[in-house]
Amino acid sequence: MALTMVQILTLLSEHNLLIEKHPGKITPEKFTHVTYDSRQVQPETLFFCKGNFKPSYLQQAKAKGAAAYVAETAYAEGAELTGLIVTNVQQAMSLLGAAYYDFPQNKLFITGITGTKGKTTTAYFAHSIEDAVTTGKTALFSTIDRIVGPKPEQRFKSDLTTPESLDLFHDMAAAVANGMTHLVMEVSSQAFKKDRVYGLKYDLGIFLNISPDHIGRNEHPTFADYLYCKEQLLRNSKQVIINAESQHFAEIYAAAKGSLLDDQIYLYARKNLLISFETQVDFEFEETKQDLKESAIAINTYSQKGERLELDGGYQLGIPGDYNQENAVAAVIASALAGADAAQIKEYLPAVRVPGRMEVFPTKEHGTIYVDYAHNYASLKSLLKFLREQTQDERLIVLTGSTGDKGISRRSGLGQAISEEADVAILTTDDPATEDPLQIAQEIAEHIDQKRIEVQIILDRKTAVKKAIMMSKPNEIVVLAGKGRDATQKVNGKLLSYETDAKLAADISKEI
Repeated sequence: MALTMVQILTLLSEHNLLIEKHPGKITPEKFTHVTYDSRQVQPETLFFCKGNFKPSYLQQAKAKGAAAYVAETAYAEGAELTGLIVTNVQQAMSLLGAAYYDFPQNKLFITGITGTKGKTTTAYFAHSIEDAVTTGKTALFSTIDRIVGPKPEQRFKSDLTTPESLDLFHDMAAAVANGMTHLVMEVSSQAFKKDRVYGLKYDLGIFLNISPDHIGRNEHPTFADYLYCKEQLLRNSKQVIINAESQHFAEIYAAAKGSLLDDQIYLYARKNLLISFETQVDFEFEETKQDLKESAIAINTYSQKGERLELDGGYQLGIPGDYNQENAVAAVIASALAGADAAQIKEYLPAVRVPGRMEVFPTKEHGTIYVDYAHNYASLKSLLKFLREQTQDERLIVLTGSTGDKGISRRSGLGQAISEEADVAILTTDDPATEDPLQIAQEIAEHIDQKRIEVQIILDRKTAVKKAIMMSKPNEIVVLAGKGRDATQKVNGKLLSYETDAKLAADISKEI
């Protein structure tokens, strides 16, 4: 892989990003490596000065053989190097990264999924079906896993829902090299906010829902900004699927209509749902079975473009939860648009499992344990409400915490969800980052009705998990929320090993 100076100048000029070119001691004609990490620089590298950049990084890059740099300002530390000064280094990095990796997005059918909740579950539903239909040729970029090929060593743990653009196109190129033809990926609002996916066009975009989240000092300043960033998926997709049950549906639908024709927009909703304004959905679904282990739905079509997909009929889900039915419908439609037929979807959907999502661990002498990644009001409320409806007369014990340095608005939402649905709350450590986990727990507790809900704060998460399980009685429910199968905790700038909620639940359930 390589990138020529002619390509670079052409792309930057076409997108009105280039301010000026500072000639260096030697003007390189091509680059055989690109990076934003000075530790990874090697000879003939194009180096990007982005993010929380320190000039010393450029000095280090030059010492290691960088041939040129891209930045929003010229640096004295880059003297003797060719400097490409641009208006937006993140946008430049995305465009040039795609070019360096030979535009791998053009060789994949890419499905992008956004929403406040349900992205990962929908991604796993769609990926599992498409991977079976394509005989192992569907990649997955999710919050949990990155799968770039069919072999075990081509599966990795994710660091970010949507990584930096250079990493994203690197992984796409790896997927193409490994024979992948399809890609299912989650797309975070931060990916659009920080131009990680600038210039990327999706074959199919899915908008699941929107509710307040990721609003804080290091993320979105307002809900309006959060919604705007989410809507960019609709403006950058060739066709879209929208959950018409979503809040702010009118604005979401308008964003899609501003870029796409009616035949390129697919709407779905639960049967007999009152939508926020008069429009016709393409698909309706209804629940035909529900218990604590599985569920079933029936889909009916109400438009000509929907009928072409021939999706009418019943579908079994191996994951419980009425909110997961919405995710499954989105995945069913997406899989059909990606080339699957109804018979294949019905065959593969029941076997789908999502690591850390609604994992169930029964015990003999205590309650049933549910492990789930639910980490904000919308997801925790949906989870607890479902479990409450299934076991109305038994105690519902919830263990949770919240992240530090981001998602600050989640803390009040977690407290609200607990107040509305739970009986006991054990507040513990999640990923506090640089914040005090006790302070985070206390902020959640401030929003819990402690006259009705028993609240305990146990900061050691392993101890808290054991306490939550051991205090439960038969037929009661214990929810371990927020971490799922995440095997690390971010504490004081360090990434510490953690056994995972799922492993702790599995081990403890065998003992009691």
